[in-house]
Amino acid sequence: MYIDSHCHINFPELAARMPEILAKMAQNKVTHALCVSVDLPDFPQVLALAEQYPHIFASVGVHPDYEDTPEPSVDDLVRLSDHPKIIAIGETGLDYFRLTGDLEWQRERFRTHIKASRITRKPLIIHTRAASADTIRIMREEGAGVSDGGVAGVMHCFTESLEVARAAIAMGFYISFSGIVTFKSAKDLQAVALEVPLERILIETDSPYLAPVPFRGRMNEPGYVAHVAEYLSTLKGIPLEQVARQTTENFFKLFSQLPAQSAAVT
Repeated sequence: MYIDSHCHINFPELAARMPEILAKMAQNKVTHALCVSVDLPDFPQVLALAEQYPHIFASVGVHPDYEDTPEPSVDDLVRLSDHPKIIAIGETGLDYFRLTGDLEWQRERFRTHIKASRITRKPLIIHTRAASADTIRIMREEGAGVSDGGVAGVMHCFTESLEVARAAIAMGFYISFSGIVTFKSAKDLQAVALEVPLERILIETDSPYLAPVPFRGRMNEPGYVAHVAEYLSTLKGIPLEQVARQTTENFFKLFSQLPAQSAAVT
């Protein structure tokens, strides 16, 4: 079985096809998915999906690319995460690729999420793009790592260097690979994936974006996460069943607060 550790199935283009999305998940042995929050106004939709479907989980957080949106406080995140189906804080982090100028507000928002994670004991979902040095620095300063009293989390849709991956792993974080790793142009990322231990890997779609080969260019969906696992199996030269089993175990180990009924294999 497979788990999509990061998707946005509340986005309109996927939400309108929910029966089909869920059917394709089942067809491809994708037993669970984590629907990730990107802002507070749309958070109720994310939570509603998790409440409706036993095998869908959710997070609460505000994406670093969302500039003109209500700013979350630590209290907001702590309060909204007080629900058994909310298993993570985020997605949060830094993105210096899409936005420029004075981005101190991004850094402060990131610190807010880390503080909320430490209070709630729920793992972080971290987005970083063109900002890895500041991302790792703030993670260390705010104590996101396990050895510093944090609960760690996952570096989602990872596209950074092996050095960054190792720094995150040293803090107790997992590295999540999306469909990008299957792209022919992603040689550097593939080299990183080859070196990251399977025990620290999660798989994701980030749907509706970044569909893996052979669906590149189409709308992505959770059922396609199996193709990420297949690629990693070939890349690492290990059985697909091993990738499926270990990445699933990694997910439940990281998100250990899952209610027993929700965590059951469907």
